[in-house]
Amino acid sequence: MGLAEFIVQDMDGIIAEWEAFAATQLPGAAGMTALALRDHAPAILKAIAGDLATGQTRWEQSEKSKGRAPTEHGAPETAAQTHAVLRARNGFDIIQLVAEYRALRASVLRRWLDAVPLDRHGLGEVIRFNEALDQAVAESVAHFQDQVETSRNLLLAMLGHDMRTPLSNVLMTAHYLSQLQAGDAVAAAAGRLLRSGVSLRALIDDLSTFGRTSLGLGLDLARAELDLGAAVLDEVDQLRGAHPNRRIELEISGDTHGHWDGPRLQQLLRNLVSNALRYGASDTPVRVELRGEHDPVLLQVTNTGATLDAAAFGALFGPLQRGPALPDSEDSRDSLGLGLYIVREVAQAHGGDVAVQADGGLTTFSVHLPRRAPDARGS
Repeated sequence: MGLAEFIVQDMDGIIAEWEAFAATQLPGAAGMTALALRDHAPAILKAIAGDLATGQTRWEQSEKSKGRAPTEHGAPETAAQTHAVLRARNGFDIIQLVAEYRALRASVLRRWLDAVPLDRHGLGEVIRFNEALDQAVAESVAHFQDQVETSRNLLLAMLGHDMRTPLSNVLMTAHYLSQLQAGDAVAAAAGRLLRSGVSLRALIDDLSTFGRTSLGLGLDLARAELDLGAAVLDEVDQLRGAHPNRRIELEISGDTHGHWDGPRLQQLLRNLVSNALRYGASDTPVRVELRGEHDPVLLQVTNTGATLDAAAFGALFGPLQRGPALPDSEDSRDSLGLGLYIVREVAQAHGGDVAVQADGGLTTFSVHLPRRAPDARGS
């Protein structure tokens, strides 16, 4: 009896062992019904049996063993992919998911070898079975990871959204305390609270932006006619207040009017300056320049510090990337490692780009911002 035929005939016994093993995967399996524990096991086994009964080249077998079996565009989810999503939603972790497949492999082969003596043809079927099961594992793991990432990003987006209201109340109270003229001690405490609140608001803004972009929602730009020079001056003033011990220089020239999302560009600038303060030497100023002589407008932020390795430029704009801060620079514990990722996303959403140049101890980030959205240039 061939392995494919055996799997179909012994389906009930194999699935019973699958269910028994799945029930031991706690805490996810706690409270799950027998039907939920079995989940897509029958469909996965039928797919494997069908694969064993299908002629394949050695190259196709090799690709399948590496989890690289070809898939048709727009094809529905496989049973292994759907199984992974349901296991993730039930609280299984990826180790438990893979353990299910290990147990399934052992169960099928043990039961088959107990029933049918192994010969040369049977050995080839064992290899084919392992290849098909490895493809199912690859499909499940990839889909499981996607489900976990989506759930995490939804949580981050909701967390960022829900924290805005209580934080606004904290900032309003701190501002009220700072206006009371109740003595130096109260004023100093209110100032610390305001600075901490501003830092926390920046983290929440970045968290919300990361959540949206990771979910494929893009940035919600609210473009309006704007004097970017005024927005930049306002943001620099806030940054100076939040970092009273650091020097932030500002130079604005040319025509700085355009059609932009002011709060988003202030977020972009805040992240660039915060990055410069964090990784730049504390005894030298951070320099901000806004030049409106041309279109696109140029926004640059420069700091002095260790020269960046050009080979690392590409990784700078990835999410959750944090480099080692200088010993005498701003502490990096208030960073999520999203700052430069947000900078790139905001710049690109405006039809612009961002580049970095490091030479002779100077690091400059340059952002080019078209005055109008690409589809509004002619209007």
